[in-house]
Amino acid sequence: MQQPLHRTTHWSEVWQLIKPYWVSEEKVSAWTRLIAIIALTLAGVYINVLLNEWNRVFYDALQNRNYDVFKAQLIRFSYLAVIFIVIAIYRIYLTQGLQMLWRRWMTEKYMSKWLSHQAYYHTEIQQTIDNPDQRISQDLNALTNGTLSLSLGLLSSLVTLFSFIAILWTVSGSISFMLNDHQFVIPGYMVWFALLYAGMGSILIWWIGRPLVGLSFDQERFEANFRFGLIRIRDNADPIALYHGEQQEKNQLSGQFENIRGNWWSIMRLTKRLNVASTFYDQFANIFPILVASPRYFANAIQLGTLMQVASAFGQVQGALSWFIGAFTDLASWKACVNRLAGFNAAITAIEQHPSHLSHTTCDDRDDSLVTRDLTLSLHQGRELFSHANLHARRGDKILITGPSGCGKSTLLRAIAGVWPYGHGEISQPPADQRSVLFLPQRSYLPIGTLRDALCYPQSSDGYSDEELQQVLKACRLHHLHQALDVRANWTHQLSPGEQQRLSFARALVIKPDVLYLDEATSALDEETEQRVYQLINQMLPDTTLISVAHRSSVAPFHNIRWKFVKQADADQEEIYYSAPSVIEISSLNH
Repeated sequence: MQQPLHRTTHWSEVWQLIKPYWVSEEKVSAWTRLIAIIALTLAGVYINVLLNEWNRVFYDALQNRNYDVFKAQLIRFSYLAVIFIVIAIYRIYLTQGLQMLWRRWMTEKYMSKWLSHQAYYHTEIQQTIDNPDQRISQDLNALTNGTLSLSLGLLSSLVTLFSFIAILWTVSGSISFMLNDHQFVIPGYMVWFALLYAGMGSILIWWIGRPLVGLSFDQERFEANFRFGLIRIRDNADPIALYHGEQQEKNQLSGQFENIRGNWWSIMRLTKRLNVASTFYDQFANIFPILVASPRYFANAIQLGTLMQVASAFGQVQGALSWFIGAFTDLASWKACVNRLAGFNAAITAIEQHPSHLSHTTCDDRDDSLVTRDLTLSLHQGRELFSHANLHARRGDKILITGPSGCGKSTLLRAIAGVWPYGHGEISQPPADQRSVLFLPQRSYLPIGTLRDALCYPQSSDGYSDEELQQVLKACRLHHLHQALDVRANWTHQLSPGEQQRLSFARALVIKPDVLYLDEATSALDEETEQRVYQLINQMLPDTTLISVAHRSSVAPFHNIRWKFVKQADADQEEIYYSAPSVIEISSLNH
């Protein structure tokens, strides 16, 4: 079952996403860079404090027409500005570098988690998460970038607040007023106005923009689904063209894009309301401190320089208090990203901790290739496929697995491979360091790269000569590929299904595994070619244990043992027949 789309993430989960890098083997480098960034941030705030004082002196010089002070302050402003620019440039430079280092570390970690324990396989079967590629490629980038920019922005706002609130309290002075014949005096009144102004603005922005987290979450999901639909057309261009399914594909893509469009308009309407509130808030903040402080100026209580210093200090305090308002959109996107990554991490962790009742042990007899004891396998939804199978394959056996579709033949091979955890019983095989195993599925996987790499996959091609590779290509009737060993291509698109299956058999002849599993690996071949590749396997790999799933009886002569899946229910009861578990009958094939 897929996880709820809008998953509530607790702060403990957020911390578990952020913490690992900062306690990892790269923690010294990470903390060094972060401390340098914080130091530059604090230095930038200090320069702002100096500029605030500069405002008072400079504008007093203007009011008093003091040219010498005016000229000295211009020089002072020049070197303060240069220092501020240098600080800002290197703060951004170091932040971007730290972001990439953090992203690289997290990408490697999450790729490892996704690829280990076959998590990529199980999450796809169980449909527990959507678009894992987007979560690794985009959400990790958004997490590292957003966490650094938001946290450093918050730090800068807090330091600015504490630096300027004392200045604002001191220079703004007190204001007094009469109410019911009582005189009230408010010391540092500009501070209270700043708190009131920022507080009201923050509450308003939160109230308007709170649905933005869910909308941002949906937007990323809809974009990823649309992109995946486009990729599927590219990967399945041949069957779609043969079906003339262009209109159906277009309708599906249009529907997916309509989700993007509809959600985007919702984001636009919400963003418009946010922009109305935040723009009014920001624009009025430019004149608000002048309006509040002007009575004291016109009463000759302060000079122009002090008025400008008050306005500048008020702007710094109000800006620091308004961090939430300015960062709200980024916070919403960051929170949506965190929700997706937390769900991704939880799904992978659940697979790592999933208690499989299948026991994988080591064979005692060196001649045994496979032994199962009371093996029962089920679908992940719980329906039992077969039960209490006691199977035995010895080195060099050629075993044919037959039975109706859906009875569990391919699932048996996946359980032997260790990627199917649903069931119970025992599977014994020789130790991994004493055997080599190769699975050839019906749809052969060919990595993008050179034909040499595709032919030797998953091993490295370095240990094989051109002559050796060309011989197996010739044996598998792939003469036309002799000169293409170093050609880079997407071979899944370059080769027909039959060519791909012949190439997978050539791969088996190159690797020479101790155990070879074939899962309908000749379904795209004609009977003559099918018999040819089976003959090659038996002739060139006589000591290899062969376990193959096939529907054609023509391959039976190349095997000496049959494992036949038989339904327990009466075949006339079709509904029961296809849902009842199978038993496996073992027989000898005498030729």
